[in-house]
Amino acid sequence: MTNRAVPAGQPPLLPAEAPLDMPVQRLFGNAPARREVETRPHGLLVKRWLLIALTAVLGLAASSEVRVAFSRDGLNAIEVALLVFFVPLFSWVAFGFVSSTIGFIQLISGAHPGFVPVPSPAASLAHRTAVLMPVYNEDVDAVFARVEAMAYAIDRSGGAPWIDFFVLSDSSALHGKREEAAWAELAARAPIAIYYRRREENTARKPGNIAEWVRRFGAAYENMLVLDADSVMTGAAIVGLASLMEARPSIGLLQTVPMITNARTLFQRWMQFASEAYGPIASAGLLWWSGAEANFWGHNAIVRTRAFAESCGLPDLPGKPPFGGHILSHDMVESALLRRRGWAVHMVMIGGSYEEYPPTIVDHALRDRRWMQGNLQHLRLIGASGLASTSRLHLLIGASAYLTSPGWLLLLLATIAQVAMARIGGGIEGSVLMTVPPGVLALTVLLLFGPKVMGLVWILADARRCAAFGGPWRALRSVLVELVLSTLFAPVSMLLQIKALLGLLLGIPSQWNAQNRDAQAIAVRAILPAMRDHILLGLAFAATVWLDPVTALWLSPITLGLLTAPWLVSLTSREDLGEAAARRGLFRVPARTMRVGRAEVPDPAAEAAPGGMGSAQAQPVSAKALGA
Repeated sequence: MTNRAVPAGQPPLLPAEAPLDMPVQRLFGNAPARREVETRPHGLLVKRWLLIALTAVLGLAASSEVRVAFSRDGLNAIEVALLVFFVPLFSWVAFGFVSSTIGFIQLISGAHPGFVPVPSPAASLAHRTAVLMPVYNEDVDAVFARVEAMAYAIDRSGGAPWIDFFVLSDSSALHGKREEAAWAELAARAPIAIYYRRREENTARKPGNIAEWVRRFGAAYENMLVLDADSVMTGAAIVGLASLMEARPSIGLLQTVPMITNARTLFQRWMQFASEAYGPIASAGLLWWSGAEANFWGHNAIVRTRAFAESCGLPDLPGKPPFGGHILSHDMVESALLRRRGWAVHMVMIGGSYEEYPPTIVDHALRDRRWMQGNLQHLRLIGASGLASTSRLHLLIGASAYLTSPGWLLLLLATIAQVAMARIGGGIEGSVLMTVPPGVLALTVLLLFGPKVMGLVWILADARRCAAFGGPWRALRSVLVELVLSTLFAPVSMLLQIKALLGLLLGIPSQWNAQNRDAQAIAVRAILPAMRDHILLGLAFAATVWLDPVTALWLSPITLGLLTAPWLVSLTSREDLGEAAARRGLFRVPARTMRVGRAEVPDPAAEAAPGGMGSAQAQPVSAKALGA
């Protein structure tokens, strides 16, 4: 692909090419040589063993109590099945709880991992950085409003001499013409260099898009900051991340924790509140045990270009889609390959990093299906040669997250079957849940809802942060409403994931379509046919009241969620209800945004606002925060 001529007076579409070799990696066989890494924090092995040990203690304690309770009159086949499903599912929940608890302790004690500011970051820049925004048939006005906002923010932060911006399009030819027109208008007046390239062949989707740029232009840039089409970052965050990469040449990747912006529908506002209230606790726990072997989420992250080129050329997997072919969830594999070469991969909790969220449950499910296909491909890669144990754990966690849904359904069905056998066999009437020790039930509730309580405590613990969430009563009300909505949504999501998994097992791959980012209300009658399976399963669970009322009572939250699924999808898709919730202070989060064109982007005047992830949240982190 060559640079074509541009009209006189128009900025060049692309800079001069600077090729960089990016060989395809061998995933199995002899592992490649590693480089020396200096950023591994001390004590990581102890931290990880502590995490595993605490998870094991909770899992074994609960499973032992349940096994003893079941075996009083001997274990039958269904009770064995119950234990087979219960032990891994309970341990999964326990792992998340332990990690979140550690993160909560970190934050509540004032440790503020990753919040240390970098003084005068622009002054330390000595190498060029490229900001890459891949796009695929996106809203042109919204995309270039974000590009414009970030370009001027980079200039205000002093990064203009060192940072260029690339819009990397995989859009159709007709859509590309509109993109190029918008680029030409913006590039002519932007304070930094903005380039535009459209691929005619969309090989390997986003990873192929990035790889093509690396092979053509990568040698000219020390770092590349990768975005999504709905991403936006402040100039301070972009320049600060580039400064950190200058200070620590052994770092291969820095992944930020983006917060949700431009929330309009009730679903988006609900997810935004959950992200702001509970996300920092989970992220702090993940940061604590990941260390220099953190993960890559594919966007809002800065990557050392030559490290990426030498480490991350992705091969195709043997076989046909959905489990063969191009690696879809490329980001987690790329972070594992960077670490395999010895590059440090860190997650940093800073402010100024944002992304949009799907506007409806339907759009969320479509995106989740693509993630499921990619994450299940990772089961084939866990045994790849040379990977760090933590990288294998990340791959396993990502894949197993989608296997818990069928596990939960099978556990529920086994519970109902046990009650049915007891009735048919003339045994004692009552739910099998009555035989579960009360302590196990209480512990299960604690593990499921404890992180939400910790999130509320974290909000209330700081007066300025609490005020940013609307005060104590609004924060409490928001958590309670979120708890109800998430309880209703859990069985809906469970069945959506099971249906998606069945589709993949039948060989139906996910389609690569442009993501819907516009709020469009969904009528109940429009979604009702797609929710037929939810309602039928809900009716089946409701029918257990004739089998055993106690079992039906325990199943009632799941039953209610399934039966009300069409209304949950419809109501949460509405923008007017989102606005009504905002007027009443429901799901309020720290205000840090403004509108530029049609896009809502971070407000520089609010970057130091209280709330969110900490008082220093809008400042990039220092090398000390990475365990140097």
